[in-house]
Amino acid sequence: MPRDRTLFEVRPSSVHGFGGFAVRRIPRGTRIAEYVGERLTEAEVDARYSDDRPDPGHTFLFHLGGDAYIDASHQGNESRFINHSCDPNCESDVVDGRVYIIALRDIEPGEELTYDYALEIEEDSTPEEDAAYACRCGSPQCRGTMLESRAEPAEEA
Repeated sequence: MPRDRTLFEVRPSSVHGFGGFAVRRIPRGTRIAEYVGERLTEAEVDARYSDDRPDPGHTFLFHLGGDAYIDASHQGNESRFINHSCDPNCESDVVDGRVYIIALRDIEPGEELTYDYALEIEEDSTPEEDAAYACRCGSPQCRGTMLESRAEPAEEA
């Protein structure tokens, strides 16, 4: 009889929409899921997702680096529902063009799985973009955005 290897389920989240929640204890270092979907180039992403959409900050895109993206809204799995947190219990790891979600610490049943999206935008963000990428994680360490943390420039002497 096959063993059930399901580590999480998707259900409504207080962070955003739906989220992934542990159904059993997940030990630190466990590869929880692979983030899968249609492979796209930057040009294909730009053609598919215009900035004038009602919610331009909401996609299931994962940037692999260079000109490679995964769009989990097409051919994706439940991993696309794992939400962002500024104090995550998981991290993403890109290995040979594949993305895995890995537990940063032991995760107890019922805990919502999260990782830091560290989203990147090409230019300084506008107030509209800041609002589109606002963080709702509720963590005491919340930086207020799902955008990548930018280090402050060093002061000149």
